Amino acid sequence: MEKGFVPEVTTELRQDIIKVPEVIKQASGIRIFGKKIRSIIFTTDIAIICNCNAEAVIAVYPFTPHPAIMKGVIEAADIPVFSGVGGGLTQGERSVYMSLFAEAQGSIGVVLNAPTPVTTVSAVSDVVAIPVISTVTSIYTEIDEKLEAGVQIINISAGKDTAATVRHFRERYPDLPIIATGGPKDEDILETIEAGANAITYTPPTNGELFRRKMESYRLKEKE
Repeated sequence: MEKGFVPEVTTELRQDIIKVPEVIKQASGIRIFGKKIRSIIFTTDIAIICNCNAEAVIAVYPFTPHPAIMKGVIEAADIPVFSGVGGGLTQGERSVYMSLFAEAQGSIGVVLNAPTPVTTVSAVSDVVAIPVISTVTSIYTEIDEKLEAGVQIINISAGKDTAATVRHFRERYPDLPIIATGGPKDEDILETIEAGANAITYTPPTNGELFRRKMESYRLKEKE
């Protein structure tokens, strides 16, 4: 057998999965509790979570964090989950309670939004035994006090400026674990990795888009 050959095993009913871009394998990864994570799928869609090859899930969404959503995602996932626990509109005690719940359900880390005050970061860090992750939206995001308060990983989501933002913070913090959005193209993902990102979040096609493709293939078969 050729050295480096990796056998691939699947079944007929599970072959149609969402695969993250291969280029993400060039990232160094972040080792959390012994698990090396390079690819992180950005979704709360349980069907997608159950049918992807990502190494972890980041379950953050633009609503108030709710235990039912968190529980549903964690129970469905067979890979580690980073759970959003607020920090914008939701702060203080609720973020603390959500963080405790996330840990109890099995989350590998909790994610706080960029506007999270340092007091909330500190309160969350004091009660959980899993990594606290802070979202960064630009080079102007202040993180020094948050790192001192207990943040262990930053999650950079700066749109078209993501690679530049990663580079900015990597120069300031050579050893800080950095997760970052990679964008839709391989070259964008590679640029973000080369800028210093250790792990990449990947936004999959929507359920509607996947269903559209599936229905088109069914129609083509019917014409044959």
